[in-house]
Amino acid sequence: MARAATTTDVFNAIAEPRRREVIAVLADGKEYAVNEVVVRLRMSQPTVSKHLGVLRKVGVVSVIRRGQHRMYRLNAAELKPVHDWVKTFERYWMHQLGQIKERAERKALERIISNTIGAKEE
Repeated sequence: MARAATTTDVFNAIAEPRRREVIAVLADGKEYAVNEVVVRLRMSQPTVSKHLGVLRKVGVVSVIRRGQHRMYRLNAAELKPVHDWVKTFERYWMHQLGQIKERAERKALERIISNTIGAKEE
């Protein structure tokens, strides 16, 4: 089965790790010119432009022209489908974290009891 084009939806677009890095740069809500993203990520300008283009096509970033510069800004609301999908697995993570917490607390209590018994025997 052929893989869907990266510009078909936000899931395909953010599947690329470098695009997630671009999103991370834009996550502060400010506008950035391509060259600013290039410097922050230490990627080539063509690579950054390509990734910004894909993100723009799926609506994750918007672009406006300011003089000679194209300024990019994150449209975080367009990531909501990803959030909603991942959120369905939150209860699994919370369950796992709860089990880890219980084990850690039990081990800490066992150490306290062991240390207390050991101190009494001396």
